Amino acid sequence: MAERSTAAVDVADNSGDEPLTAKADQSTADGVAQNPERDTDSDEAEGSNGTEGRGKASPPELHSGHKLARRYRLEECVTRLDGFSSWRAVDEKLRRAVGVHVLPAEHARARSVLAAARSSALLGDPRFVQVLDAVDENDLVYVVHEWLPDATELSTLLSAGPLEPHDAYQMVSQVTSAMAAAHREGLAHLRLNPNAVLRASTGQWRIRGLAVNAALRGISSDTPQRTDTEAIGALLYAALTQRWPYENDAYGLSGLPKDIGLIPPDQVRAGVHRGLSELAMRALANDGATASRHESPCTTPEELVKAIGEMPRIRPPEPAFTAPPEYQRTTYQQGTYGRPAAHPGITQPLTTPPPPLQSRTGKALKWAVSALLIAALGLGSWQLADALLGQDGKSDDTPRTQTTDGGGKSGKKNPVLAGKLLKISSAAEFAPSGSGIKEDEVSLSVDGNPGTAWVTPQYRGYPNFGNLAPRKEGSGIIVDLGSVRTVTKLDIDFYRSGQTVEVLAADGEGSGSSDLGSYPQRITQLSKAGSSLSTGLKKPIKTRYVLIHITSLPQDSSADTYRGGVSEIKVYGS
Repeated sequence: MAERSTAAVDVADNSGDEPLTAKADQSTADGVAQNPERDTDSDEAEGSNGTEGRGKASPPELHSGHKLARRYRLEECVTRLDGFSSWRAVDEKLRRAVGVHVLPAEHARARSVLAAARSSALLGDPRFVQVLDAVDENDLVYVVHEWLPDATELSTLLSAGPLEPHDAYQMVSQVTSAMAAAHREGLAHLRLNPNAVLRASTGQWRIRGLAVNAALRGISSDTPQRTDTEAIGALLYAALTQRWPYENDAYGLSGLPKDIGLIPPDQVRAGVHRGLSELAMRALANDGATASRHESPCTTPEELVKAIGEMPRIRPPEPAFTAPPEYQRTTYQQGTYGRPAAHPGITQPLTTPPPPLQSRTGKALKWAVSALLIAALGLGSWQLADALLGQDGKSDDTPRTQTTDGGGKSGKKNPVLAGKLLKISSAAEFAPSGSGIKEDEVSLSVDGNPGTAWVTPQYRGYPNFGNLAPRKEGSGIIVDLGSVRTVTKLDIDFYRSGQTVEVLAADGEGSGSSDLGSYPQRITQLSKAGSSLSTGLKKPIKTRYVLIHITSLPQDSSADTYRGGVSEIKVYGS
């Protein structure tokens, strides 16, 4: 059941004439229909809002243990509805769990499902649950997708209460950015709801059923971008209030009271973040009205991405540290070592120690120590004055600075020219896998405000970005100086101390790409950094691009969670 709750694609809920995001889900909170026959009957009674007619083909006779393509062994049917079925299966070739949708080849929606699956697979965006295979053979059409046993649906998270402001901000930011990328490629979801949004164990949010869920249900829209944007607004509304923003109950959430209309989240529940409340209202279909301002509604994911970018960043809560227990003196320190243990119930008299250094010897010792201290102070003052006088007339007007290596360990002092603060043209995320993690927050690392930062998501289990394959080369920030400049010094403030970092530079003009080979000039060695890093170069270098490369993160709120980031980057030179 733990796997079923995260891996089954939400395709069992009915769709009537109401807005897609307002429909009550007929599956259980974990996305699996408790009574598929009942759901099918209900669906037949209500009909579908899709543009295609209902398929007349009966579902294929499949059973646990059946193999598709001599590879995918069906294990458990999680949905059987409207002529198709969804299964938890095993890919025997790669020895991993997968999900499979199966429907007859002559089903009225078979062609559209196949086309949607192949289009989704071509997108290849890791923020979406990936389609692994889409096949038409032996009178069957089946779609194979990822199975995520360690992810949790948003509907399940909300059953315990609303999300914290930072978590809600991360959810809407990541989901909106992903949907904007999908729409740029001509793909829409049309069934974006709390069962289709998952939070992975790394803290990242992922979306399942892109294009495929709507194709399975025969759903289409004349305004797909508006439909998906409204759905994102409903997700944020639910995350802030633990209520569904329509009158009907759905996805385990209670709807709004009847006859009061759509009211802002901060009027539904006390303590809701004002900026997020207004953002939800701008995304929802509410005739352009907002909670307190007359701002234009967001009708596309791109507009919503821009609105999120204009908001002040919501910082994560500070980790709670447990105070250490009060220090307990041992029996040895109390002077009872070697003495017999006291009998229970008998109070042992405590011997008061004599005042320290009250004897003749003690008084003499105190006078001797005082004399030595006075002599040492006099000698030190004389040496300092002599050194200052000896330097008179030998100083120059060139500003110099003493630096240590990038790891914060003391090294040889090397005076170098500090130079002037260089203007940073732009900054980008170092993403060798092709996909970034917080691309919309990179500018916070070079905005001149140490109070803002580019912060990674929270990763679980491993400090090397969760040991995820797309992050095997880490992450970081690429700084573009606009043109080739002479660099003499860098000051970097980090979001948290304990990150393993190195600073590299491109040769001359360089390319600024996310390829480590493009940064052959080493400024600091790979080492664990403190809360800041200040380094001067023995020999100035000429470069346009500087890479702050992070390979390992410090602990976050618990022993198995990790998070890092960069608060501010300053580059000096000429």
